[in-house]
Amino acid sequence: MKTEPRLKKPESYRNRSYRQLHDQSDLIAVQVQIQETDLHILATRNVKERATELVLQYRLQIENYIVKHPLFLATLDPLPLDFLAPSLIQEMLAAGQKAGVGPMAAVAGAMAEFVGKTLAAEGVAEIIVENGGDIYLQRNKECSVAIFAGQSPLSYKVGLRLPASLMPVGVCTSSGTVGHSLSFGKADAAVVVAKSTALADAAATRIGNEVDINLGAKKAVEQALATAREIEGIEGAVVICGEVMGAFGAIELVRLSS
Repeated sequence: MKTEPRLKKPESYRNRSYRQLHDQSDLIAVQVQIQETDLHILATRNVKERATELVLQYRLQIENYIVKHPLFLATLDPLPLDFLAPSLIQEMLAAGQKAGVGPMAAVAGAMAEFVGKTLAAEGVAEIIVENGGDIYLQRNKECSVAIFAGQSPLSYKVGLRLPASLMPVGVCTSSGTVGHSLSFGKADAAVVVAKSTALADAAATRIGNEVDINLGAKKAVEQALATAREIEGIEGAVVICGEVMGAFGAIELVRLSS
């Protein structure tokens, strides 16, 4: 289980070195770090001040909700919808229900999505919000997103091509071989693309949980993708286990240069 405010991520994310790999020539990069929340934002203007306000606002919503509903933080199972809760909480609850996991499995994606969508609604034409590897994208042109898969030989060798017509969109990754977040599977990477970044995050956790390495890499990947097909609302998924990779849905894989 991923917990907020104590956010997850794999070892390579700790020094955030992957943030130097993107092409940011046409966007302004800022970082917003509030306690454990660490956002890297690329936007058409400097949004640091407003993004900081939003992170504080949304963190407070989560923290206040946990005080009144402790199970929201602790459970690994879906919880009922709460239509009296703030929109961020409702999105996490709905994502957990669709993916079959606890609502906190959606927290990193939800934070990225709500910060990004709010800034877009306030006039930021293009924006990318990355929260420890979970990404909300709103661009007016095609983008490619590299896949980090731990020690797999496929790590950073393959990516997803995202057309402008799909924006806004979320791309989220879960791993059972790197990082300190709880996963019941052994995927090097379970990547999900969905219109809801919160759902992409929760679904990546669920799909990653299904990678049972005892079945062998090929069958483990097949089992995980079978689960992915059952999750309503996702565009597609990619699962990497060692040298084995599988994918499903309306996504395009691209080979990345070194």
